[in-house]
Amino acid sequence: MMEDSNKKTSLIDSALDWLKSLCITFAVVVLLFTFVVRTAVVNGSSMTDTLQDGDFLILWSLFYTPQQGDIISANCEGLDEVIVKRIIAVEGQTVDIDFETGSVYVDGELLDEPYIKNLTLNDEGGFSYPVTVGEGQYFVMGDNRQGSRDSRDASVGLIDRDDILGKVVLRLYPFSDITIFS
Repeated sequence: MMEDSNKKTSLIDSALDWLKSLCITFAVVVLLFTFVVRTAVVNGSSMTDTLQDGDFLILWSLFYTPQQGDIISANCEGLDEVIVKRIIAVEGQTVDIDFETGSVYVDGELLDEPYIKNLTLNDEGGFSYPVTVGEGQYFVMGDNRQGSRDSRDASVGLIDRDDILGKVVLRLYPFSDITIFS
């Protein structure tokens, strides 16, 4: 009789240990994906050839300070969706675009953009250039300049720091094209 009681107590202890482990694991995962990393999915072709429609991305958000050239994901109120774009200019920098030659200048320097699919020939009417990026804001563009709604478009405009979800650090899917971004 005593042996049955010990077995029941042992089973209950074991079940409670498993339950406690699952709760701790769940809490750690929730905290991790709330404060450290996030996920995003590319929607559309605005970042081709760098990223493709449907790519599943891991973002780094803990202590992240956006830098020129970073690929980021952000909430875009004007489009009512999450966008994935490249930071072209940070606060205090001046962006000028020559739509006849497709050249982009930041602080008077021509950007070296080996990642773009095509030249920046479309003026989407968001700004009169040159434009200086305000405090806590970022000028972003897609790598597929002819197929991107980005800061050139008034519905996107400058991205506020609070709307940035994080920096793209990893393309996790498709599995055949896993990529780490620096």
